[in-house]
Amino acid sequence: MEQYDPRAIESKWQAVWDDERAFSVPDSTEDLASEGKTYVLEMLPYPSGQLHMGHVRNYMLGEVVAHFRRRHGYRVLRPMGFDSFGLPAENAAIREGGHPRDVTPRNIAGMRRQMTRLGWAIDWDRTLSTHDPEYYRWTQWLFLKFYEQGLVYRKEVPVKWCPNDQTVLANEQVIDGHCERCGAEVEAKSLEQWLFRITAYADRLLDEMDLLESWPERVLTMQRNWIGRSQGAEVLFRVDGLDVDIPVFTTRPDTLFGATFFVLAPEHPLVERLVDGTPHEREVRAYVRRTGARSAVERETKEKDGVFTGRFVVNPVNEARIPVWVSDYVLMEYGTGAIMAVPAHDERDFAFAERYSLAVKPVVVPAGDDADAEHDGAFVAHSDDEVVVNSAQFSGLSAPEAKRAIVEWLEGRGSARFATGYRLRDWLLSRQRYWGTPIPIVHCERCGIVPLPEDQLPVLLPDVDDYLPKGRSPLAAAEHWVRTECPSCGGEARRETDTMDTFVDSSWYFLRYTDPNNRAAAFDRRIVDYWLPVNQYIGGVEHAILHLLYSRFFTKVLNDMGMVGFREPFARLFTQGMVYYRGAKMSKSKGNVVDPTEYVERHGADAVRLYLPFLGPVDQDAEWQDTGFDGMVRFLRKLWRVVIDQADREPSDGAAGQAPASALHRKAHRTIAKVTDDIGRRFAMNTPIASVMELVNDLARAPDDRSARFAAETAVSLIQPYAPHVAEELWQRLGYERLWEHPWPKADPALLVEERFELVVQVNGKVRDRIEITGDLTEDELVDRAKQSPRVQAQLDGKHVRRAVVVPRKLVNLVIG
Repeated sequence: MEQYDPRAIESKWQAVWDDERAFSVPDSTEDLASEGKTYVLEMLPYPSGQLHMGHVRNYMLGEVVAHFRRRHGYRVLRPMGFDSFGLPAENAAIREGGHPRDVTPRNIAGMRRQMTRLGWAIDWDRTLSTHDPEYYRWTQWLFLKFYEQGLVYRKEVPVKWCPNDQTVLANEQVIDGHCERCGAEVEAKSLEQWLFRITAYADRLLDEMDLLESWPERVLTMQRNWIGRSQGAEVLFRVDGLDVDIPVFTTRPDTLFGATFFVLAPEHPLVERLVDGTPHEREVRAYVRRTGARSAVERETKEKDGVFTGRFVVNPVNEARIPVWVSDYVLMEYGTGAIMAVPAHDERDFAFAERYSLAVKPVVVPAGDDADAEHDGAFVAHSDDEVVVNSAQFSGLSAPEAKRAIVEWLEGRGSARFATGYRLRDWLLSRQRYWGTPIPIVHCERCGIVPLPEDQLPVLLPDVDDYLPKGRSPLAAAEHWVRTECPSCGGEARRETDTMDTFVDSSWYFLRYTDPNNRAAAFDRRIVDYWLPVNQYIGGVEHAILHLLYSRFFTKVLNDMGMVGFREPFARLFTQGMVYYRGAKMSKSKGNVVDPTEYVERHGADAVRLYLPFLGPVDQDAEWQDTGFDGMVRFLRKLWRVVIDQADREPSDGAAGQAPASALHRKAHRTIAKVTDDIGRRFAMNTPIASVMELVNDLARAPDDRSARFAAETAVSLIQPYAPHVAEELWQRLGYERLWEHPWPKADPALLVEERFELVVQVNGKVRDRIEITGDLTEDELVDRAKQSPRVQAQLDGKHVRRAVVVPRKLVNLVIG
């Protein structure tokens, strides 16, 4: 028998698919009326090195879905591109000791070779790279459109600064006080920065989650918590001795009378003014510098500490003077960056008050409790049957009644208003790095900030040899590029030298894929409305509050501008688990990657393609192990042998005919049903492989069964999304062509009903029991069922079964003695 040769088979079929452009969808408006289309997309990769096994597992999910839906008659769009501007690509160039203009294209070419060698069914006619001027021209154009809508602005803001990457980080890019990319400890600074006004869409980002067809609840919860909408009141506290009111957002105005101190976040813009020239200035400044760059999680979980400013504010409900502190357990990312501290009813405030011996005044108690009752720690229960105490004329009201009454009373005095608070902050998009999309703005002494006209786009990134970060944008040193003419007055102007966050590039790429060669517009609305929303989007949960939130924001803005006819970009989302190696997430930046190239060359692409989804449930993390790989290679060889053995037999239409269906025939139909349901409904990608393995094993045990040929065809057809090279070759050997277009097999419902029969169980030739049993059990399973019978066990009584005689579909005789 001819041996399985993966190298020859894979090169043959990859050439066929390439010659026929088998997976390309014409880039035109001619077929926009056709139905039955589907858009399958995985998050585009950073070209910061080569693909590793974590990438392969991710992209295999899209691969299976695309093949599955194509063979169900859908017109499938599955493009691929590269997120090639920004920190990951620039840092890769630094690691390699080259320039990003050289390293990035080289890495893209390498990754594309790997993808091609793996045989992925990608529409390469639509590929894009975000560093290509033909792409970022439209990123700049979109920036200008957002600017026209008042959704882009520039202001001095406290920022998180990575001293290693020498750039500003978005809040979401700081993990436990460290840069998510390089791990350096982050510092606090104040800089003039560009921001997207994403907060203007906070309510819609929450309320329109109902439009999402199928998203993991975990991702939705992360976005809800990040946006952090809550109902409450904004209350003004006057700084004693200064003509300054500090607003506080609170969801518990019923506890205002219990406020005994006041806390500002280290980044709060008033901190400098409050301590300037006072004896507390040095201590406060040192604390701000030390703590301002810590992440929200670290600040909320560490031991509470702070520093007194020497200032006091006046509580508007009782005119009490309460001390003003600075502490990093208060966040600028939520509310106003200032809180009224009520230690009797907030655990964090209580811990802070205990440490610094500050007053604790209970003002809310359970109904029926004594107002002076002692409580250990803070009483933080919150229910409608609580009663307000020690609160002047409001004492005795229920907590809900007191909330409204106190705010209405203060509102009449001009000191409060009902308000909705959000944790979400505007998206900081400025980066002080070279390798990114230039911001299409100039600064003119006469005209101020001036957006460039569209006919001057793209603003090309200048060719700068010394691109390394230096604390300010390297573009600032490109004087020949920076100096320009103001498009408004014609006078001398200077270009903006910050570049855009890489997440700007990736917030609309899925739109450009639909119309990639359009030179007159970012995309044609007719085309983009035909393909979107994306039917199935696949990527990591780590992007829940970054890329996924930003893409939703972009889409809603574009919908409001009339550029797209939908409000959500991704109808269905699947977040795959991570691949770990040596106990850590596989990552190029961590250097613990496993390169698939070596395994492909040694064992073939199909073995790699099968092994990654087979590691376990694809929504869960998996540890890379070499030890299981050989089993996949053995399976492919076995598949080859049993199918080649059937190649000369007459083809089967899958029908059982007049005779009762054999166990193998029923197994084939049950496998079709199981694989179809697992992929199509359950999105379970490991179990279909196991099901086909079982079918192949049954076929190997019954090669002469009258349904063996049908079982062989079924196994080949079902394994095709995972192992398309060997599947196409075997399909051709079976006498057929173009399996990638062949309709997906359908199970006969009549054959899915478990056939049952009465099994006679004998012990030493005497009937001891009759049990009803399904007809798909093997002989070993029949013997096990016979032994489990209580009547039989009474006969066995611990005796050794010397042998078992099985008459298929009739009886089992256990011989003991």
